[in-house]
Amino acid sequence: MAQGSSTGSVQVTHTGTSRWRRRTGEYDSLASALEAAADGDVLSVAPGTYRENLIVSRPVTLRGGEGGRGTVRIAPTEGVAVTVRASATLRDLLIEGHDASAPALLVEDGAPELADLRVVTRSAAGIEVRDGARPTVRRCSVDNPGGVGISVLDGAAGLFEDCEVVAAGQSGVTVRGGAAPRLERCRVHHTRGAGLSLTGEGSTLEAVGCEVYEIQGTGVQLTSRATGLLTDCRVHRTSADGVTLDTDAVLSLTDCDIHDVPENAIDLRSRSVLTMTRSAVRRFGRNGLSVWDPGTRVEAGQCEIHDSTGDYPAVWVSDGAGAELVSCRVHDVPDALFVLDRESSADVTDSDLARVRGTAVSVSGGATARLADCRIREATTGVWFRGHGSGGTLSGCAVDATSTGVIVTKGADPLVERCTVTSPREAGFYVSAEGRGTFDGCRVTGSAGYGFHVIDGCRSTLTACRTERCARGGYEFAEDGPVSQGCTSDEDTVRHRAAVPAVERAARPPDRGAPGVPAQRSPAVADPAPAGASRTAAAALAELDALVGLESVKREVRALTDMLEVGRRRRLAGLKAASPRRHLVFTGSPGTGKTTVARLYGEILASLGVLERGHLVEVARVDLVGEHIGSTALRTQEAFDRARGGVLFIDEAYALCPEDSGRDFGREAIDTLVKLMEDHRDEVVVIVAGYTAEMQRFLTVNPGVASRFSRTITFGDYAPEELLRIVRQQADEHEYRISDEAAEALLRYFTDIPKGPAFGNGRTARRTFEAMVERHAGRVAQLAAPSTDDLTLLYAGDLPDSP
Repeated sequence: MAQGSSTGSVQVTHTGTSRWRRRTGEYDSLASALEAAADGDVLSVAPGTYRENLIVSRPVTLRGGEGGRGTVRIAPTEGVAVTVRASATLRDLLIEGHDASAPALLVEDGAPELADLRVVTRSAAGIEVRDGARPTVRRCSVDNPGGVGISVLDGAAGLFEDCEVVAAGQSGVTVRGGAAPRLERCRVHHTRGAGLSLTGEGSTLEAVGCEVYEIQGTGVQLTSRATGLLTDCRVHRTSADGVTLDTDAVLSLTDCDIHDVPENAIDLRSRSVLTMTRSAVRRFGRNGLSVWDPGTRVEAGQCEIHDSTGDYPAVWVSDGAGAELVSCRVHDVPDALFVLDRESSADVTDSDLARVRGTAVSVSGGATARLADCRIREATTGVWFRGHGSGGTLSGCAVDATSTGVIVTKGADPLVERCTVTSPREAGFYVSAEGRGTFDGCRVTGSAGYGFHVIDGCRSTLTACRTERCARGGYEFAEDGPVSQGCTSDEDTVRHRAAVPAVERAARPPDRGAPGVPAQRSPAVADPAPAGASRTAAAALAELDALVGLESVKREVRALTDMLEVGRRRRLAGLKAASPRRHLVFTGSPGTGKTTVARLYGEILASLGVLERGHLVEVARVDLVGEHIGSTALRTQEAFDRARGGVLFIDEAYALCPEDSGRDFGREAIDTLVKLMEDHRDEVVVIVAGYTAEMQRFLTVNPGVASRFSRTITFGDYAPEELLRIVRQQADEHEYRISDEAAEALLRYFTDIPKGPAFGNGRTARRTFEAMVERHAGRVAQLAAPSTDDLTLLYAGDLPDSP
C-alpha cells in the first residue's frame, strides 16, 4: 500500500502479492505514488517485485526498504524498466530489464543520484545515459550478458564512482555522440566486446583508478576523434589488443599498467596520438607499442615495456608514424624497437634497452631513428641501420654485451657520435653491403672480434675513434672505402686502409701505392666475373702453391681437384664418374688464409666447369639471421641466390648455433641452408669456417649438416719462420728490405708472441710489418737527405714493442 505522512513524504508499503489495499495516503502502484509525491519527497519501497515501467520525472528520492539492495525488484516484462528524467535520487534497488531493444535503466535528463543499484538484465544496455543528462552513479553494478554494460551518448556526461560491470554481451562501457563521462575506481570485466569503447568527435572519457580485465576483445578502444584520459588504471587479460586507437583518436595514459595481453598491448593507427607517462606495458604477445600510418605518434615518458611472451618487437613504428621515448626502459623482449618505412621516425632519449634476445634497435626502409644518451646491453645486435635512405643519429649512447654493437648495411647512412661499445662478441661496429655511416669520437673496448669492421668497399668515415683490447684487431677495412682521421688504438698501429694478409696476395702482381701504404683488397667480396673466364685451374693452383705454409691444406685441395678433373675426363670418355660432395668445412684460427683458399677453390671449380662463375660471396651470422619470424629464411635465401654459380663462404658459422641460444633464429638459417644445399646441389658450393672446437659443435646441430659436407680441412697456425716469410713478402711487394738483425728480431718476436685466441696468424704478420713501416717513417722523416738505403731498409728497432 502507499501511505502519506503529515510531513509530505510518501511511504509505499507492499502488503503481499494478492492485492493492493488503498486507504488515506496509500496508493495501489508505484506509478500512482510517484504521481502523488511532491518535489523533494522520499518514497520508501517495501520489499517485493514490481512489474511496472517506472518513470521518475520529479526530483524525489526513491529507495528500497530496510531489507537492503535486491529486496525491491523492479522487473517489467518489456520496455525500459526505469526511466529517470529529473534530478532524483534512486537507492538500493534491483532493476531487471527483459527487452533486448531497450535499456534497463535510462537516464534522459537532469543530474540524478543513483546509488547502490543492481542492474541485472538482458537488454540493449544495462544503464544508458543520454540527451545531456549528468548523473552521479555510485556503487552500482551491471550484469548484462545480452548487450552493453553502461552506455553514455549524445552529449551526456556523469560521474561513475566505485561501479562495476560484471558482465556484458557487448562492450562494457561505451561513449559516443560527444558524451563525456568520468569513471573513478570502477571495474569492467567479462565482456564480449571492448572493455571501454569511445567513438566520435567530442566523445571523451576520463577514468581514474579503474580496472578492465577478462575481456573477450580489446580492453580499451578509441576511434573517430574520440579522446580518453586514463590515470592509475589497469588493463589486463584481454583476448585481443590491450588498447587500440584509430582514426584521429587521442589518449593519455598516466601511471597505468597494461599486462597479460595476447596481442598488441597498445595499437595506434590513422593519425591517432598517444601520450604515456609513468606507465607499464608487460607480458604481451605481439608488440608492446604498435604505431602505424602517417601522422600517428606516441610520446612516452618514464615508461617501462618488458617481459614479452611472443616473438615480435616491443615497439613497432611503421608506415610514416613517429614515436618519442624519454627516460623509458625496454627489457626482456625479443627485439626492442623497430622503425620501418620512409617518413617513419623514432626519438629515444635517456632510455635503457636491456636483455633483448634479438636486435635492440632496427632502422630500415628509409626510416630515421635518433638515440641520445641511451644505454643498450645484453642484445644480439645493439643498433642496426639498413636500407637506402635509412639513418638517423646515435649520440652519447653506450652499448654493452652484444654480439655486434652497431650494424650499417644496404645503403644506410647514420651519424654515430660519442658512442661506446663494450665487450661485443663479434664486432663493435660492422659495415657491409653499401652501408655508409659517419663515426665520430666512438670507442670500442674488449671486443672478441674486431673493433670496426668495414667490408665490401663501404664508404664510411671515422674521425677520432678509439679501440682497446680487440681480440682480432681494432680496425679491419676493405679496399677503397672507409676513410679515417685521427683514430687510435692500443695496438701498435691503426690500419686506416687495411691490406689483405700477405697469404692472400702472394701470387698477385703488386699494386703500387704511396710509399709505406700496403696494397688493398676487400676480403669479403670477390670479382663477380666468372673466374674461369680469366685463368685456368693450373694458374689458380699455382697461386695456392705460392701461399706461405698450409701444406696440408694444399694437399687436400689438390686431392679434391684431381678427383674432379679425373671425373670430368671419365665422363668425356663415356665412363661412369663419381660425384664427390664439394661442400667443405674449414677449421682453424683467424688469419690462416681460409678466405683466400675458398676464393681459389671457387676459381678452380669454375675452370673445370663444375661451377658456372666461381665467384665468392662471404657472409656471417649478421647477414643471415633476421630479427623476427620468417626474416631469417628470406635472408639466407638471398645470400644463397647471390652465390649461385659460385662459393658461399660462411665465416664463424658456429655463431649460427650459440650454446646458450634459447630463442635464436640462427638454427632457422641452418635448417634453410641444409635444404637449399640439397635442392641446388650442383649450383652452389658452401664452405663453412671457424674455430676447430666450435665447428665440431656446429656439425651436430642439425642431422643433415654433417652429411652435406664431404670433408673438413684444418688450417694450422703459422710457425715463426712462416710468419717471417710473410713479412718478407710484404716488404718485397712494397719495395722495402729486412735487415739481418731485423729478421732475427722478428723470429724472436713471433716466437714470444702469445698464441691465444687473439693471435691473428697472417694478420699478425701484416700488422707487424705495418707497425715497422710506421716506425720507419717516423725515424726517416727526421733525416734531411735520406739515402735509398735509409728509405728502404727496416731495422730491428722498427719492430713494435715486445709482446
